[in-house]
Amino acid sequence: MPTNAKKILVVDDERDICEILEFNLTNEGFDITCAFSAEEALNKIRPDHALILLDVMMGGMSGYQMAAQLRREGNTVPIIFLTAKNAENDMLTGLFAGGDDYIAKPFSIKEVVARIKAILRRQKYNALLSNDPETKYVFKDVVIDLASKEVQICHTKIVLTKKEFEILVLLASNPKRIFNREDIIERLWKETPYITERTIDVHITRLRKKLGTAGGKLPPLLL
Repeated sequence: MPTNAKKILVVDDERDICEILEFNLTNEGFDITCAFSAEEALNKIRPDHALILLDVMMGGMSGYQMAAQLRREGNTVPIIFLTAKNAENDMLTGLFAGGDDYIAKPFSIKEVVARIKAILRRQKYNALLSNDPETKYVFKDVVIDLASKEVQICHTKIVLTKKEFEILVLLASNPKRIFNREDIIERLWKETPYITERTIDVHITRLRKKLGTAGGKLPPLLL
């Protein structure tokens, strides 16, 4: 296993699914840790985990509940939900809980790998932003720090998911442009299939809620 292999936490109470994912993702060069419940996963998660593959329906704490707890604690690690549910409302519930993506079971390993790599590429792009000479965007009381990936309003830190932060940086770096939903999908989800305009609405709604009245001091969010 390469020393720089990205660490992924797989959480699913079906051990055969964990074994399949662990075998295939290890072959793709990832460092895999498995947990068979949300409670076990919360004890196993580490700061160097790059991503979580998280089942929704498990005994005890659900995947949605685990994701919500991580976000409340300020953990912004990307989360891809894995679930037998595939209705739009289930997908939106996952996004509201703090998920970054959603894959319905049964899934193909190729699709899982593609989704993981797409999210990790976006992470790498965001890391490159921190090397930009302009490492902060300031809009009155709102400060967006590209180096630390933090946002402060009136000197108080607000917790955003990685996707929410990406949307905010996109808007802040183009203050004279008004983005529509297709623009945002093209910029931030270009390599991820099945992203709908409704998905964008969910992220924007969460972002507006977290920004509160300070959102009015930023560039327009959408047409």
